[in-house]
Amino acid sequence: MEEGKLLDKKSLRFLKGRNTDWDELAKDCISFANSHGGDILIGIEDDDNLPPVNQKIEDRTIIDTIDKRITEITINVAITVTIETASNKAEYIRINIVRNVNSLASTTDGKYYIRVADACKPVMPEDIARIAAEKNAFIWEELTTMRVEKSKVDEKKKADFLHDVRTSKRVSAFVKNKTDEELLDYYGFQKDGYLTNLGILWIGERRDRSSLRFAPIIQVIRYNEREEKVWKMMIDDFYLNPKEILDKIINEIPDWQESIEIPDGAYRKNIPFYPEEVIRELCTNSIVHRTYTARGDIFINIYTDRLEIHNPGTLPYGVTPKNILSKSIRRNENLCKVFFDLILMESEGSGYDTVYARLLEIGKSLPVVQEDDDSVTVTIKKDFVNRDIIRLMDKAKTEFPLKQKEIITLGLLMQQSYSATELSKILNQNEETSLRNWLGNLIEYE
Repeated sequence: MEEGKLLDKKSLRFLKGRNTDWDELAKDCISFANSHGGDILIGIEDDDNLPPVNQKIEDRTIIDTIDKRITEITINVAITVTIETASNKAEYIRINIVRNVNSLASTTDGKYYIRVADACKPVMPEDIARIAAEKNAFIWEELTTMRVEKSKVDEKKKADFLHDVRTSKRVSAFVKNKTDEELLDYYGFQKDGYLTNLGILWIGERRDRSSLRFAPIIQVIRYNEREEKVWKMMIDDFYLNPKEILDKIINEIPDWQESIEIPDGAYRKNIPFYPEEVIRELCTNSIVHRTYTARGDIFINIYTDRLEIHNPGTLPYGVTPKNILSKSIRRNENLCKVFFDLILMESEGSGYDTVYARLLEIGKSLPVVQEDDDSVTVTIKKDFVNRDIIRLMDKAKTEFPLKQKEIITLGLLMQQSYSATELSKILNQNEETSLRNWLGNLIEYE
């Protein structure tokens, strides 16, 4: 039970009668309401999973007090306060905060906050409009405004999806044992007798998908050395669902097969300019984390010296080009869950780790992420910083059980020497203890 975007824990000592910091609690409730909702557990220490043994909530009126005080000093915040009993028979207080779907929550004096990962962040006035747009993105996949009856599905896509779920190693037996209807409900494909936007996107018929605002359209363009267009592939006929789009990009673009040969003992080894794992992760991010409430095509531009992937919309609030390796915020919760359960993406927060590790272990530079007012661009250089690194990294991975973070750190240090401060800046780690996690056992392995 770790603190995160849906959970916060506080010691029972937080409640100090008249001296309780109600403004602090209100800030936390507002933060959850403006993101995905969540729970605040009062009576469980940050590092513990259970309340202290024999802990009792002596003041049984405290739940009414909390409800009253939060209602008095917040706007658009809905909470439910209960006294719970843990498995060790100790008691604690649970505050459940409902996600505010249609408006922004604030304090009565006009201050706004939002939950970003495991922290509550203030929202600056210039960001309020962006937060409002993000909230629309949160609920897009759950809407049934097109009123497409749940029976109006592409039967093959539906059968493929159900088969993929029931054969996935990531899906629990409990979920696999659900009926077909229960599975479609579980993944948010249907609600109240109608297909949701997500259901239309994944298992709907083509005509409904083409009417969906805004189903992904992808343009793949190759340029020559003068940056003139020489080849183009459009995925814009709405016959494909997200999984099929991803498969088409991976399997039908020949550029991903280009590679160089390097000596490997008595043999030679082919190293791709653009590894499939990297392309898959970046394209998955483009489909999964895009804003489906804004118009815009996804562009995959292939130049002679670089690859650029342009995605419409901005990064999720709280994620920046500088912290993209350490921050992970889901924009489309249900779509992310489908991609994860079908093993189409890495676990939450590990996608860019995979991209960094794969590029660094073959001697390539880090991806460059740029955010503009209405788009995000990821650039990968085609050439290699140092091809000798490939052999060194292979040797290191063969001799030592390196973790992904250790591979990233070692790959960076092989390209050039960094001070601890410089390395922390690249990895967006502000504390010495966090940097130690990235160094891992590298010093011990010498």
